[in-house]
Amino acid sequence: AAPSLAQEIAIETFAGPVTLPVQAADARIAVFDLAATDTLSALGVTLSGVPAFTPPALLAPAMAGVPTIGTLFEPDFEALAVMAPDLIVAGGRSQRAVDALSQIAPTIDMTIYGADLLEQAEARLTAYGTLFGREAEAADLVAGLDAQLTAAREAIAGKGDALILMTNGTSVSAYGDDSRFGWLHSATGLPEAFPAITAENHGESVSFEFIAEVNPDWLLVIDRGAAIGQAGEAAAAVLDNPLVMGTTAGQQGQIVYLDSAALYLAAGGVQSTGLILDQLTEAFDAAE
Repeated sequence: AAPSLAQEIAIETFAGPVTLPVQAADARIAVFDLAATDTLSALGVTLSGVPAFTPPALLAPAMAGVPTIGTLFEPDFEALAVMAPDLIVAGGRSQRAVDALSQIAPTIDMTIYGADLLEQAEARLTAYGTLFGREAEAADLVAGLDAQLTAAREAIAGKGDALILMTNGTSVSAYGDDSRFGWLHSATGLPEAFPAITAENHGESVSFEFIAEVNPDWLLVIDRGAAIGQAGEAAAAVLDNPLVMGTTAGQQGQIVYLDSAALYLAAGGVQSTGLILDQLTEAFDAAE
């Protein structure tokens, strides 16, 4: 008898709809994106190859003992050829390698980026559920993320405005609602303290005097150095000065140091996104 063909399904990717076979439980999956690693591990998908990267604590179990296949920016094509993966998942920092990776095995671009990050995160989660025959698990995770978002919105409502800052050593940049971190405003309903910020990807370099003038009720802080394991002055030390501490955020103890690895490295991963939402809920619930 002829072997049965794997069922093919269409899923949504960053590049549009793609038709692929449903992946078997023992499929060899190579992943070059930390958000994808996050979500696939939450779904219980076993990974066969991951980038050589010291993972944040959240992803350490999923990546422990898994063979490495290059870096987020430079795949090891020889190792991939030996592995012969059934599917390669790329995106974000590895997006530029999608065409080259496609020469090795079917490759999907699952980049998540922008102010509608939560919608994209849930769309990718649903797509993975379909692709790996784990629709029920994906639906449960979507429901959980929705519940975390609802809790964050309720905690945030009526508690004032916020300014998103990222420190990189002693440099400080601000981000608005149309930036890579903009979903912290757009998804939760948290008003911007300074809506005129327009820089998207790398933020707008700002001074401590600017922060004092804006006088936000809340500061949401991402420490890039801590996220990538880089030595240097921590965000809390950088912002510990009279200008920042004189703001409403500083005076009221409303400076929230977000989990930088989850937000900067694995943004859009279901576990990372849930972690950030829980941090927001806890911080804003504690405010009078």
